[in-house]
Amino acid sequence: MKTREEAFQLLDHLNAPQHLINHVALVGEAADLLIEKFMEMKVNLDPDFVRIGVVIHDIGKITHTNEMYGPGSQHEPEGERILLSRGFAPAIARCCLSHARWSDMEWTIEELTIALSDKLWKGKRVEELELQLIDRISHTLGADRWDVFPELDLCFEAIASEGHNRLERSAAN
Repeated sequence: MKTREEAFQLLDHLNAPQHLINHVALVGEAADLLIEKFMEMKVNLDPDFVRIGVVIHDIGKITHTNEMYGPGSQHEPEGERILLSRGFAPAIARCCLSHARWSDMEWTIEELTIALSDKLWKGKRVEELELQLIDRISHTLGADRWDVFPELDLCFEAIASEGHNRLERSAAN
């Protein structure tokens, strides 16, 4: 799988509920804004990995539909299992776990970007997650955390501040 469109085709093939398709599209809006900022800052990042990972990160909710509207984590290993059984690369399948378990795993910048997008889309700021991503980015840029913090914090706030609009669109579908 090489494109976001192919990832959406997989969701369609698996009869994903419209609510899930809408959710990952809205998370994708936040991810695209992060990707744009990171590219502007010359961060070494695979944008296609992020775009695909965003679309498939909750694929396990097709099986665990009770987690579509409520709490639960059974969809995470189920999503990884679904993708691995279909021949997906382990790195992309792992996004089903890392988007929610970022505080308990080793991760890539791409995985942290997916996890943060899954928070910011709805207006939620998670300081620990944001700081881990800022630290990873500052390290890869050879910069001090506080040199990149203001620019990224403004970006995160701008994305989160539109969360209410994305939530309204989510509820309308």
